[in-house]
Amino acid sequence: MDSNFRSRTSWRAKLEKDSDHAGPLPKVVPMPASMAKRLGTGTLLIPRPLDVDAAIRKVRRGQLITPRQIRETLAKRFKADTTCPLCTGIFVRIAAEAAEEDSRAGLKTITPYWRVVRDDGSLNEKFPGGVAAQARRLREEGHSIESGTGKKPPKVRNFQKGLPQR
Repeated sequence: MDSNFRSRTSWRAKLEKDSDHAGPLPKVVPMPASMAKRLGTGTLLIPRPLDVDAAIRKVRRGQLITPRQIRETLAKRFKADTTCPLCTGIFVRIAAEAAEEDSRAGLKTITPYWRVVRDDGSLNEKFPGGVAAQARRLREEGHSIESGTGKKPPKVRNFQKGLPQR
């Protein structure tokens, strides 16, 4: 899916959608058997888009976060064993696209989605503007970017230094 994807529903509306369930909190469900082999047993958090957005908004200038860390933060916050990786990935993308919509609408403070790097420090080609735009924003915040090789996307050099310490 390229960054020129168009939908009748705005990305902001998708971000603010309360998923497929009602209520002020995300769902915590028993781990589905189909996911237990990969994620373990216990409980699974099904986050809302705004939960993922809120986690990204806490990342300060010069810092980075990975989807895994977002999932761990949300699971801890909502007392679950793990957070759904598929939902988290989709909601990171929605947060990024909504942030760009907000920017185009003239808002000065937007969700700093460009600070989300993959678990190996690589950049996300599905973000608005692709890896070039993400790399530009990260360089503006003092990060060094290593060139990608072959099909591997560029990555932040020594990205671990920018991650929250656990």
